[in-house]
Amino acid sequence: MTNNIFLIPVLASFFVTLFLIPNWIKRAKKAGLVGRDIHKIKEVEIPESGGMMVIAGFAIGVLLFITINTFLLNSTSNFVEVFALLTSVLLITFVAFTDDILGWKIGLRRRTRLILVALSSIPLIAINAGKSVISIPIIGPIELGFFYPLILIPIGIVGATTTYNFLAGYNGLEAGQGIIIMSALALVSYLTGSYWLMVIALCMVAALSGFLVYNIYPARIFPGDSLTYPVGGMIAILSILGNFERITVFFFIPYIIETSLKIRGGLLKQSFSKLNNNGYLELEYDKVYSLSHLAILLMQKGGVKPSERKVVVCIWILQIIFIVLGFIVFQKNIF
Repeated sequence: MTNNIFLIPVLASFFVTLFLIPNWIKRAKKAGLVGRDIHKIKEVEIPESGGMMVIAGFAIGVLLFITINTFLLNSTSNFVEVFALLTSVLLITFVAFTDDILGWKIGLRRRTRLILVALSSIPLIAINAGKSVISIPIIGPIELGFFYPLILIPIGIVGATTTYNFLAGYNGLEAGQGIIIMSALALVSYLTGSYWLMVIALCMVAALSGFLVYNIYPARIFPGDSLTYPVGGMIAILSILGNFERITVFFFIPYIIETSLKIRGGLLKQSFSKLNNNGYLELEYDKVYSLSHLAILLMQKGGVKPSERKVVVCIWILQIIFIVLGFIVFQKNIF
């Protein structure tokens, strides 16, 4: 009974997001908060910033989780951590939505975004989240002291938030990636005994699943930075609170590769592709600057006609492969 009752916040996250999206689509269109789906032959304006409804669904699920613990289980265990997590995610969402409102072409300055996201880590710093002891091969455990909360936590959150936003621009890609990675982290949380963290992760999985119903190809709504920023930040937050940073970094290898490719292009090249007259994708640039470009190149060389759906599925498969490898590599010590 105790385990089953926690399905309530997870299901609430899914259905709240699912039911909020249609209304957001209408209101975003009226407000002119739309963008063109560049990988379609027909020019269609799609409502943006759907991530706001994902975070709304997620927040309601988390608050229900707290309510169940308080009134039904008479427990306040890990509430400090839960509220710190929720506050940080909401702060990151505020930064992201501000960037969405200003538009991706002007938006916030890169330095401003980084500073604001770093400041969003203050709730975690305030509770001294995570463990400041790290284990280095050969050397052994090292106590980092205040260096961990004051320096490493902001860097981790900024890094995850920024890099998660790099791999985007295709229908369903960002939400699907979030579902895959968050599901893996929920399993890690379960295996390490952090059951409360598992429920929180599953609330985000559920909210993203509700959003994916409308964001899968052909998308009826775009996620915007309002989704990519908080999801990326939450990946870092979960690993900090659960003390499983190492396996999370391994799961994040596709994004590390994506960041390297973006740096190759001076952080100016986009992940988008060109659409030919037949409706298939072609490379926008002479070189590869994204995993999406690499997927298209490999399909072309293999005689497969690249499409938006195929690119997304290829990246999802790559992400799943790294997650499976991560569990294999860290099976003896999931930490």
